[in-house]
Amino acid sequence: MKIPKKQSQNQDILTRNQLPLPPGSLGFPLIGETISFLRDPDFATKRQQKYGNIFKTNLFGSPTIMMLGAEANRYLFSQENQNFVIKWPESVAILLGSASLSTQTGSIHQTRRKLLSQAFQPRALASYLPAMEEISYRYFKKWERFNQLTWYPQLRQYTFDIACKLLVGTDATNDTHFTELFEECCAGLFTLPIRLPWTKFGKALKCREKLLTKIEEIILQRQQQGSSHQDALGLLLDSRDEDGKSLTIEELKDQILTLLFAGHETLTSALSSLCLLLAQNPEILAAARREQQQISCAGALTSEHLKQMTYLDQILKEVLRIIPPVGGGFRSIIQTCEFNGYRIPQGWSVSYQIGKTHQDQSIYKNPENFEPQRFDIDRAEDKSKPFSYVPFGGGIRECLGKEFAKLEMKIFAALLLRGYEWELVPGQNLDLVMIPTPRPRDALKVVFRSIHGVNEQSNVRPEVTQKSDALG
Repeated sequence: MKIPKKQSQNQDILTRNQLPLPPGSLGFPLIGETISFLRDPDFATKRQQKYGNIFKTNLFGSPTIMMLGAEANRYLFSQENQNFVIKWPESVAILLGSASLSTQTGSIHQTRRKLLSQAFQPRALASYLPAMEEISYRYFKKWERFNQLTWYPQLRQYTFDIACKLLVGTDATNDTHFTELFEECCAGLFTLPIRLPWTKFGKALKCREKLLTKIEEIILQRQQQGSSHQDALGLLLDSRDEDGKSLTIEELKDQILTLLFAGHETLTSALSSLCLLLAQNPEILAAARREQQQISCAGALTSEHLKQMTYLDQILKEVLRIIPPVGGGFRSIIQTCEFNGYRIPQGWSVSYQIGKTHQDQSIYKNPENFEPQRFDIDRAEDKSKPFSYVPFGGGIRECLGKEFAKLEMKIFAALLLRGYEWELVPGQNLDLVMIPTPRPRDALKVVFRSIHGVNEQSNVRPEVTQKSDALG
């Protein structure tokens, strides 16, 4: 006798509701274990050792189940909009905005993602290359004049300059106030959402409003100029959804603010990790330089040159494995479900951990070591199990700008390796601060100089400048 579908579903729900919750502690009332989560870089490791790969906690005011490992990633990413929907801490959701792609769900997320993806198609990415190269050379020359510098804040300026140029078509170097507002807004992202003027969140909210006003001015100016700009904003202004409708100014503002954040915060972390890990591994640095010397590149970098840099690809993948810029993500549970014999209850939050996935000894041999060769074609450790390498997340919410990020990292690294060398200043604290994105505690102090004293290649070539100006 066949059991009716509805009766079968009801039985499944009853069975799931009888399953035990994962082990763990919900911590203190209201705040739970949020303070430990924000301050302790070994938060997940300690609980994994005590409870296993799935445990309960309480973060940002919500009871939360943390699920670790490739299999957990596969389950979460494949159940988007079925059992789970995106969830950010309240402070992040408010500061990014309700019209941001990061906070949108369901069909609206799918249609907006399709629109925004036009800014990251291969043709668009190829057009970004000259400007990335020109801005990189300009910053390298500036750092060479400094000789000794604190690199992390300089890298923040560099990535923000590129994000403004290529995503919005504005020059951040000529508007220090815009940069300052953005930095203060970023500082409030992962904080308690207390709307008082002296709190980090309160200051960030005020900066967000000022930023949106500036972004609106840029949008209105661009609308009057027409569609001559080849950047993300230009593409968004020209784009239409399936019904032929364009984005409203209010939505454009939130989307552009999100693109600036995504193209700045996480990339700064990735580049500082690259510079730190190469400085700490001189044999890998030397091998990376040798690859660059073998690639003939008399003029500007091209996509063909970049394709030849296979060892650099492995290095960049390993950087993102060992110090992923995003530690994990949150989802809201919209339907009670089951994983590994435990109940995952509706109304709770669930979190996956990228860093813990990348340290899985059953997938990566000696995961604590910096070994780019683990990604060569013979070893391909990341291919042994699906969702074991997820620096950009996965599923339908995989990072939209991942190819933009990879391109910027590769251009930066290639030009840096060809013309410059850097040494870590002794005595500094290189322990990583993890929130909001990983960075060395003393902000990466280095001695920076061109190779062989004078580096002719580091002069900005006229044709590079002309191409980048055309990007507007």
